[in-house]
Amino acid sequence: MKRRMTVMTVVAAFAVIGPLASIAHAQETTSITEIGASLDAVWLFLAAVLVMFMQAGFALVEAGFTRAKNAGNIIMKNLMDFSVGGLAYWAFGFALAYGGSTVGGFIGYGDVWFFNDPSRAGEWFFQVVFAATAATIISGAVAGRVKFSAYLIYTPFFTGLIYPIVAHWVWGGGWLSSIGFFDFAGSGVVHMLGGVAALAGAIVVGPRIGKYTKDGRPRPIPGHSVTLGALGVFILWFGWYGFNAGSTLAAVGQDIATPAVVTTLGAFAGSVGAMFTAWFVTGKPDVGFSLNGVLAGLVGVTAGAASLSFPAAVGTGLVAGVIMVFSVSAIERSGIDDPVGAVSVHGAAGLWGLIAVGLFTADASLPIQMVGALVIIAWAFATSFAVFKVVDLVMGIRVSESEEIIGLDRSEHGGSAYPEFVFLEQLAEAHDLDPVDVEA
Repeated sequence: MKRRMTVMTVVAAFAVIGPLASIAHAQETTSITEIGASLDAVWLFLAAVLVMFMQAGFALVEAGFTRAKNAGNIIMKNLMDFSVGGLAYWAFGFALAYGGSTVGGFIGYGDVWFFNDPSRAGEWFFQVVFAATAATIISGAVAGRVKFSAYLIYTPFFTGLIYPIVAHWVWGGGWLSSIGFFDFAGSGVVHMLGGVAALAGAIVVGPRIGKYTKDGRPRPIPGHSVTLGALGVFILWFGWYGFNAGSTLAAVGQDIATPAVVTTLGAFAGSVGAMFTAWFVTGKPDVGFSLNGVLAGLVGVTAGAASLSFPAAVGTGLVAGVIMVFSVSAIERSGIDDPVGAVSVHGAAGLWGLIAVGLFTADASLPIQMVGALVIIAWAFATSFAVFKVVDLVMGIRVSESEEIIGLDRSEHGGSAYPEFVFLEQLAEAHDLDPVDVEA
């Protein structure tokens, strides 16, 4: 009898403890899942903030590589790329890219017009800074001669329409993703798209005064501060870790570490490749080319940041730096004025990045990568050229010759980023000197 009671007691204990243990295990599993989701959300936010900080890098690169008399105008263009363009993306750009539904794989739609969905806030924040990055690329190619008002009209078209449609094709469940086109973090969707749009803008706006001689030979117009440009490059490099590693969308150690290493190696190799190429071509290890080589290398590895092997990352970055140098020279000789090399750094290196994924990884097919690249190039150039041309016909896209000579800071904004230069111009005028001789 006593033995039977003991057995019954044990059975009863298991009957009570078993469900409790199951409940505890379920709660533990739920807690781990919740913690993982929270960590993913925090990582996505931090990555988005890093990408947002790249706006400062773009502003410094563009300002440093161009004349001081336009520095304030450059800051304003970059600010409005983010602000005006960001509002356009909030109103309809995000819906066109990630609306949840698709029209033939070409364009998205859904219930996210005038975005107001807190459950997708993290996703929206991460995507809007990507859109702003693509828009900012264009600013450098038209620096020093585009009307601020005209630029304000183009920016929302790009951020609200041109960019979101390509983002939908590749990242929003559109037709390019369905055929196997691969672009992990945006060599094509962000950088090549922005670079080709910049090319269209530079063609419509035309070259700066004094860029070409009467017989069409290009002349250098040096930037006013290599130091600012270098600081901008390092800020962009810093932000790129959010760009590439953040595109994992999850706080998983190895998934973050691999893109970070690929990004770093690409930047290293891009700078070295550009430096030695410029040294061979010009006879000097040019500072500007070396700095732009960092950016070209970063652009090149972005498409395959999560899948390139480390040796392939070095090779991709190295080739991107070399391509960038020859592209800058070719574009300059063709009569297209790109003051900061945006078309080459982002457009040419971005195209190479898409090709490299097809060559060096199993994630994509080279023919499909080429098809996708050609379609994106055609879309970016056709739409951007059309918008720039219409704006030019309606209101004029370029400032007057006198406004360009005195600088867009004064002519467009009524001030100067460097007030002491205004004093030097006034001093020169008082002594019957050419003010252009003393401008920076």
